[in-house]
Amino acid sequence: MPAHRTPETRSVRLLRVGEQVRHALSDILMRGDVHDETLAGAMVTVTEVRMSPDLRHATAFVKPLLGADEDKVLKALRTNTAYLQGEVARRVNAKYAAKLKFLADGSFDEGSHIDAVLRRPHVAQDLGEGDG
Repeated sequence: MPAHRTPETRSVRLLRVGEQVRHALSDILMRGDVHDETLAGAMVTVTEVRMSPDLRHATAFVKPLLGADEDKVLKALRTNTAYLQGEVARRVNAKYAAKLKFLADGSFDEGSHIDAVLRRPHVAQDLGEGDG
């Protein structure tokens, strides 16, 4: 690896390109550029995009507003992947057009579960004892 390409700078580059792809996808979906009935009727949040080390693959984590029709939205995104890849490639100045993969973002559900566990009376009691 050349001296100017450390693992840290590669990591920053992956994060930067991932954010560019996330912004491009969000913009495309927000504007309704995809001519799909399911996507036109759903507000979709692109929470994160993780890039592969070679920047040729991008995994986009998405969540429909309030989690409504998540399976239908994912299916619609996967159906329109070729169009979305082309649009993202036009908007993100990269050497290669990244192949997109869409997955449901489970972090909101996980966060809600953790919050519910922390609010249980016996857990709250244990947490309260350490404060005094």
